[in-house]
Amino acid sequence: MKIDIPNKESFELKNIVFDYNGTIAIDGKIIDGVSKNIDELSNLFDFYVITADTYGSVENELKNTNCKVITISKDKQDEKKLQFIKKINPKTVLSVGNGRNDKLMLKESIIGISILQDEGLCTQTLLSSDILVNSIFDVFSFLKDKNRLIATLRN
Repeated sequence: MKIDIPNKESFELKNIVFDYNGTIAIDGKIIDGVSKNIDELSNLFDFYVITADTYGSVENELKNTNCKVITISKDKQDEKKLQFIKKINPKTVLSVGNGRNDKLMLKESIIGISILQDEGLCTQTLLSSDILVNSIFDVFSFLKDKNRLIATLRN
């Protein structure tokens, strides 16, 4: 998806990187409707879920969803998430998260979205993001209608 934001750089959005718990899942369980939205948009974007998998449920919860699960160890999670988006090219990445371990990833991505749902939001992560939303479905709305994204980010 080509994005042209007035008075900002244009870019091609190709990769969507989600944190798991607090972002697309609550207490290790996928939020109803998330898998359906990922599958509907998977012909336009590559979806990744990067997590330390606190509840040990990510593989089972996403087994029938068209996304790649990246499981990282519990140490230096912020650095590992950053390394991952650098590997796939941060200038093509929209990333979404809520925890302190997401702040570097959100800051480095071409678009970083912090999310405030049931698990809460680390204020450092909020300050490292471009956009704050209150639901994962707001993110899917941006991906379905890029004019929403443009309206939020334009000068």
